[in-house]
Amino acid sequence: MAGKAGVWSARLIIVRCSVALVGLLGLGACGGGPIANPPAPEIVGQRTADSGSVGGGSTASGSTNRGSTARGGVTDSTNRARTVPARPAVPVEPPPLAREFRGVWVATVGNMDWPSKRGLTTEQAQAELITLLDRAAALKLNAVIFQVRPAADALYASSIEPWSEYLTGTQGEKPDPYWDPLAFVVKEAHARGLELHAWFNPYRARFTGSKSPLSRTHIARTNPSLVKTYGGYLWMDPGEPAVRARTLRVVLDVVKRYDIDGVHIDDYFYPYPVARRGQRVDFPDTRSWQKYRTGGGKLTRDDWRRENVNMLVQELHEGVHKTKPWVRFGVSPFGIWRPGYPESVRGLDAYQALYADARKWLREGWLDYFTPQLYWATTRPQQSYPVLLDWWASENVHQRHLWPGNFTSQVAGRGSGAFPLSELLEQIRITRLNPGASGNVHFSMRSFLTNQAGMNDTLMFGPYAQLALPPASPWLAGVPKPVLPTPGVTANATGWQVQLVTTPAQATASSAPPSAPWQWVLRLRTDTAWVTMIVPGSTTRVPVPRALGARAVTVTALNRVGVESPAVTLPLTTRSTGSGAGGSEFSGHQ
Repeated sequence: MAGKAGVWSARLIIVRCSVALVGLLGLGACGGGPIANPPAPEIVGQRTADSGSVGGGSTASGSTNRGSTARGGVTDSTNRARTVPARPAVPVEPPPLAREFRGVWVATVGNMDWPSKRGLTTEQAQAELITLLDRAAALKLNAVIFQVRPAADALYASSIEPWSEYLTGTQGEKPDPYWDPLAFVVKEAHARGLELHAWFNPYRARFTGSKSPLSRTHIARTNPSLVKTYGGYLWMDPGEPAVRARTLRVVLDVVKRYDIDGVHIDDYFYPYPVARRGQRVDFPDTRSWQKYRTGGGKLTRDDWRRENVNMLVQELHEGVHKTKPWVRFGVSPFGIWRPGYPESVRGLDAYQALYADARKWLREGWLDYFTPQLYWATTRPQQSYPVLLDWWASENVHQRHLWPGNFTSQVAGRGSGAFPLSELLEQIRITRLNPGASGNVHFSMRSFLTNQAGMNDTLMFGPYAQLALPPASPWLAGVPKPVLPTPGVTANATGWQVQLVTTPAQATASSAPPSAPWQWVLRLRTDTAWVTMIVPGSTTRVPVPRALGARAVTVTALNRVGVESPAVTLPLTTRSTGSGAGGSEFSGHQ
């Protein structure tokens, strides 16, 4: 990352990317990392100009006659039949930023995605995380949803809950040599331009297949009356106010101490029901239910259970934003609210079985992003991906982010739920066509780590050929507005240095003062294309090689929730560096 002048790390949105541009900017591929099978064509991504070389070299031949223009073509000195089509003009205005959420779940429970097994050394565990993040960046994803509380434990340093057994092999045992996985993954994700969302399970207290004895600090030992056994799991009782208070305390502790971008909870509320001898087994919450009724509660038992979950969701939403207004809160519920909504849909009734009234949370605006798990193929008539996506979009009355979850691990898998890679591409296409949706979240990272069914290359040269930024969240109150850039340009022997600075601004009666930029966006206009660079907000100088052929640079700043500042454009002249003064300076204009 940047911080020292002249040191920078850029992620590129290449509007038109050629081999020459790749060499100039030192990339392994057009805007991405190493790939298994690099493509033969010179151009990767969407073209906005012709396929001539970067820098706009002459297309005419001959030393005595540079050629003449006739009807949009160029002819050589003999005026014979070599006609080159006219080069389309590059738009004067810079292109808008590509915006799409591309997230991936990283499950730690059961060592599903990371770490690969219990008891890795610190060096091994860190190396696996680096590999994981490098892969996410190479695939042009922009967010990692990292599970930090799989079962009333912690993949980070916590004074509330014990270290997870999935890290060291023994619950409550800290890593040696010591390190904090959450602090590490936040820092390394941000260094790669990735958001890091902390993923919490609000109620699960022990997962099936756990091997370590419970730590003496685990809630099942310190407060056993709050924990119930159900379906092979231990489950904190959602009807106990102390459980809700504990989960809120755990989440807000992380929000306060770590520089995360989001808080995420998934579909595990009341546990998925189990049956015995063909009969559904009820969750054993009689103690908390009776306390509620004795205290004057009037709701039915089912409505009381739903209200327990509703209160947690609302309090998390409010608590996260009160602590740090820029941290987004997201929920990923089961993909069906109730059978019959919409009419063709059949399947599990999450409203009744899990006591999850996800439609209410969405309609109340108790979240910043909503990720229904649409884990079915587009061709399934009773759980149709596009039909469910349309329905959820129609319920999104506050226009929060709608980023459906995709069961990417089912690609080329086994069983009735498996589908081909083409189905995943179709789901991404359908999401993009829906005006109410703006991204996808993939379950899970393991599929990308193994390049399951060759999906990595298919995505990199298909829907994820271009980089994209997460959509902005302008409704978040109390987040400082983006600063206005006041950049400068210095010409030198090799090109230019773009200096990234801002002018201090004061708060107004209606807004907080601007903060330092979270990211800078530089759009370079060449003779053939616009090239967009995104660099960390701590960057102070960015070199622009003269061979790139850039004519102007437009600079904007992004705040922590992705809102973009007004643009400032500077010319890039061909004047050489002067002596003594260290270069020629040019001021920007809006």
